[in-house]
Amino acid sequence: MSDDGSDVDGDRPVCDGGTTADADPLEEAFTYDGGRVDPGESANIRYGISETYLGDPVRIPVTIVNGEHPGPTVFLSAAAHGDELNGIEVVREVAHDWDHSELHGTLVCLPVMNVPGFLAQERYLPIYDRDLNRSFPGREGSTSARRMAHRIFTNFIEPCDLGIDFHTSTRGRTNMLHVRANMGNGQVARLANAFSSNVIIGGEGPSGTLRREATDAGVPAITVEMGEAHRFQRRLIDRALTGVASVLAEFGCHPDSSVHWPGWRTVIDDSSKKTWIRADAGGIVDMKHGRGELVRGGDVICSITNPFKEEEDIVSVEAPFTGLVVGVLENPVVYPGNPLCHLVGLSPDTQVALEREHTEQRSQSKLRQRE
Repeated sequence: MSDDGSDVDGDRPVCDGGTTADADPLEEAFTYDGGRVDPGESANIRYGISETYLGDPVRIPVTIVNGEHPGPTVFLSAAAHGDELNGIEVVREVAHDWDHSELHGTLVCLPVMNVPGFLAQERYLPIYDRDLNRSFPGREGSTSARRMAHRIFTNFIEPCDLGIDFHTSTRGRTNMLHVRANMGNGQVARLANAFSSNVIIGGEGPSGTLRREATDAGVPAITVEMGEAHRFQRRLIDRALTGVASVLAEFGCHPDSSVHWPGWRTVIDDSSKKTWIRADAGGIVDMKHGRGELVRGGDVICSITNPFKEEEDIVSVEAPFTGLVVGVLENPVVYPGNPLCHLVGLSPDTQVALEREHTEQRSQSKLRQRE
């Protein structure tokens, strides 16, 4: 064990096996403070980023897969918020279930960045409620959150060429799978398009977020939002794995694979119609539409009632325009001002494509029921 609490064997990482390729290891090795992973090797590392109140090391799990062939270095990260679990399974399956024998480049897999939050099943670091995903790139000698972020960023983010950071909605809400990306940056836009989601929401992202700070440091990065906290959602995980495979194909990590086209796509920017619809009354919510659904302007998205369901007190919430429900409330109780759903507008062509997709899905569902 090194002084920082990382599990290493002398100056070498604890590895799963694999053999070093003939390429010059000094040229192709992935190095971090405390170790290195040569071409053809993979390593499972528990890397020390802080200490507990008892002085024990706080370690994050990191898997590094260095392919035998040269190529880009890609990070895959999840659980910057400790209760956001879908991305953990995406990163684990890429790291441990995929065949990497023909990998060109290196994968840096960080399935649980916020280990204290994960252990407590809380969104934020349970240390003065700090948000790890507002603390990047971090700084030595600063707050505990910034020190942790600094250790992660300098060792496992800055050495990369591009990256994907997985998130879910916060507790009580759910998101359809979509990408958030600075589409004004050409390399970020290429990465976002390669992930093959139907929806991309443009923007730099808040200061301190991993994707923004990585991009500013020269490592193009996107955020993938998918589902809700505190659970694995298999369909979303599988869809995200398709997106990762598509990115690896686009950037040459899997040169024999194809980039995936999702069938239709909309990019939501500052000129697009978009809004968080919020409750104007407190009460119990009956949601009429789910994530990924198309709603028409004037459609009732939900109704809000009191415990007695008195007719004169029912509040109906209507869609202000025709659009796609990207995020939606799951917890059926609200105060005035609480968000109900995230609605984004679509171009006429995109709307037609979405309607066609929904028709095909309904037809396939009916066929399965008959079988």
